[in-house]
Amino acid sequence: MSRIHEALKKAEEQRASSQGGQAEAAQVVDIPASEPMAAMPLAQGPPLAAAPAAPPMPSFGTSFNFDTLLARCAPVNWSPDVKTMLFFNGEEQAYGTEEFRTLRSRLYQMREKQPLRKLLVTSALPKEGKSFVAANLAQVMVRQHGRRVLLIDADLRGARLHQALGTSSTPGLSEYLLGEVDEFAVMQRGPMENLFFIPSGRTVQSPAELVANGRLKFLLNRLEPLFDWIVIDSPPAVPVSDAGLLANYCDGVLMVVRSNATPFDIARKARQEFRAEHVVGVVLNGIAAGSSYTQYYYSAYGRPNGKGKAAR
Repeated sequence: MSRIHEALKKAEEQRASSQGGQAEAAQVVDIPASEPMAAMPLAQGPPLAAAPAAPPMPSFGTSFNFDTLLARCAPVNWSPDVKTMLFFNGEEQAYGTEEFRTLRSRLYQMREKQPLRKLLVTSALPKEGKSFVAANLAQVMVRQHGRRVLLIDADLRGARLHQALGTSSTPGLSEYLLGEVDEFAVMQRGPMENLFFIPSGRTVQSPAELVANGRLKFLLNRLEPLFDWIVIDSPPAVPVSDAGLLANYCDGVLMVVRSNATPFDIARKARQEFRAEHVVGVVLNGIAAGSSYTQYYYSAYGRPNGKGKAAR
């Protein structure tokens, strides 16, 4: 029997003999240092609350490709507004379509000189037509055979694209950035071949902080190899900071200015929100149909409805 066991037994005998109404004296037991101490279990307290986990980054896996995207993204029925979504109405020469083809050509020319795949479309102020330009630019891009385009509504403050395309706004980008859903749950495949759409999602608090949490950059880097163009509609540049944050994830910025509406100093201030090399062009929107430019253009090349030349 070990000395520890003998000491404990002696202490127990002394404790038993001292009972009978008398106060028990404290016992001090000498345990030789040469004896190994037995590990005593710690007292069990209430379980500690787990710290809230950060939204997990999605895992695409090595087999993620465009075929995977087609298989996971079911087609969605859209009801686009044919008055503003120019390439859904079937009129090849509808008013404004040729201007978007020209814009497409200019962007491809710039692409020969610099990397240009992720394009941010913004404006100085609200209601200048940035969503109109972003949506129709995406449509004219996929009109070229085999071109794939992803259109993203990153305006988490005043989303409009889902209304123009006639589809739902949720689940969308905000749900993805919050870590609630994966990329397949937020991506829509509409009736126009090779045109994909990520709507804005539900309204959230602090959208600028949400945009900057790293998940959007991760998503764009993963999806970029699958698309020829990624067109992102952002909030206006002057009232809020979101556009400047989004520009950091893109290759270029396209500014939309409304004719006879955007003040010059406000347009210049919006331009200063971006690095000089980021701005790839400016779109003048809202030109009246009877302007000298449009009269010359359609008198030379035919009416917008394709029914022949206009009278000069």
